[in-house]
Amino acid sequence: MRDVDAKNKLDIDLKAYETKAPAHEYVSDLSRVESLDSNQWLNVGVDTTEADRAGTFIQKDCSVIHSRSQNPDVEVMSIADALKKHDWLSSYLWKYISPEKDQFTTAAKNQPIQGYFIRSMPGVTIQQPVQSCLYIAREGFAQNVHNVVIAEENSTLHIITGCSTSPHLLTGLHVGVSEIYVKKGATLHFTMIHDWGEQINVRPRTAIHVEEGGVIVSNYISLRPVGSLQMSPVTYLNGPDAIARFNSILVAAEGCYLDVGSTVHLNAPGTKAEIISRAITVGGAIIARGEMIGSVAGCKGHLECKGLILKEGLMHAIPELRGLVPGVEMSHEAAVGKIDQREIEYLMARGLDEEEAVSTIVRGFLNVDIEGLPARLAVEIDRAVTQTQKDMM
Repeated sequence: MRDVDAKNKLDIDLKAYETKAPAHEYVSDLSRVESLDSNQWLNVGVDTTEADRAGTFIQKDCSVIHSRSQNPDVEVMSIADALKKHDWLSSYLWKYISPEKDQFTTAAKNQPIQGYFIRSMPGVTIQQPVQSCLYIAREGFAQNVHNVVIAEENSTLHIITGCSTSPHLLTGLHVGVSEIYVKKGATLHFTMIHDWGEQINVRPRTAIHVEEGGVIVSNYISLRPVGSLQMSPVTYLNGPDAIARFNSILVAAEGCYLDVGSTVHLNAPGTKAEIISRAITVGGAIIARGEMIGSVAGCKGHLECKGLILKEGLMHAIPELRGLVPGVEMSHEAAVGKIDQREIEYLMARGLDEEEAVSTIVRGFLNVDIEGLPARLAVEIDRAVTQTQKDMM
C-alpha cells in the first residue's frame, strides 16, 4: 500500500454516517441475547454468562442493553446515569482531552451517545475483571461514546473492553472518548480487544492521568480486518513513581489502515514507562508510533517496536524520545522487515516444512506476554492468535 493511499484512509466525512438508531430493549438476562450477537462478543472477551466477572456493561448502537455490578466495591453504569448520581463527576469530563482536538472529539461532545462509567472504591482489590462491550449493529451508524474510568486510591482493577460489529454490517464509525484516572497507589489493567469489520472506521481518543505510585497497564489487540483505525492514548505520569506500560498486537490485512501509538509524559521523579508493539502487515498499512517526553531527572522509559512484512504493504515505525532536562533515561528499539531466512532453515532442519516453519515464527512473534490477563481470557486470545496465524498462511 502506497503512503498516499494509506493516508487517504483517514479522510472521513462525518455527514456520511447516521447518529440515530432504533432503541434496543434492556436485557436483564444475557442468556436471552441472540447468538449472532453473543458470539461476536465472545470473540472479543465478553462472556454473556458473566462468570468470573465483577461487572458488565454492554451498549448496542445507542442503547445500553445491560449494565450491572456484581461486586459492591465496583460501580458500573452508563455515563448518563453516573452524571446523575455523582455531582462531582462533571469535573472529570474533558479535563485532559479538548473537545476541539479534532472533528471526532467535537462530534462526541455535541452528539454524545452514552458510554460507560467504571469505578473501583478506595483500598479494594477487585479479583475479577469488569467487562464492557461497545457494539454496532446498525448499518452506517456513528457511535459517539464518552467513557470515564476511575481507579480510586490504593485499589486494583482490571477492565476488559471488547468492541465489535454485527457480522452483516458493512459500514460504520466508532468514536470513543475515554478519560482514565489512576489515583494514588492504584493499579489498573485495561485490556482492549477489537474486532470491527472490514469497512468500519474507528477513532478512539484517550487520556490517562496517573498519580503517585499509580500503575496503568494497557493492552491493545487488533487481529482482524478493520477499514481504518487511528488511536494514540496520551498518558500523564504526574505523581512520583507512577508507571505506565503499553502493549499492542496488530495485524493489518489488505485494505486495512492502522495508525496506532502511545504518548507518555514523564512529569515526576521516579516515573517509568514502557511501550511494546508487535505488528504484522499482510498487505495493509501499519503506522506504529511511540513517544515519550521526559521532563524531570530520574525518569526512565523504553520503546520497542517490531514489525513483519509478510505481503507487500506499509510498515512504518515512528519511535520518538524527547528529554527536556539532564538526567532522563530513555531508549528505543525498532525493527521492520521480513522473517529471517535462517530462522526458517533452522526449523526446517528440525523436521518442519517451510509453511510450518513460517507459521511457527509468526505465532511466536504475535505471542507477546500480556500482563494481568485472567487465565480464561488468555486462552481465548491464544486461540485468536492461532486462527490469525492460520489465516495469514
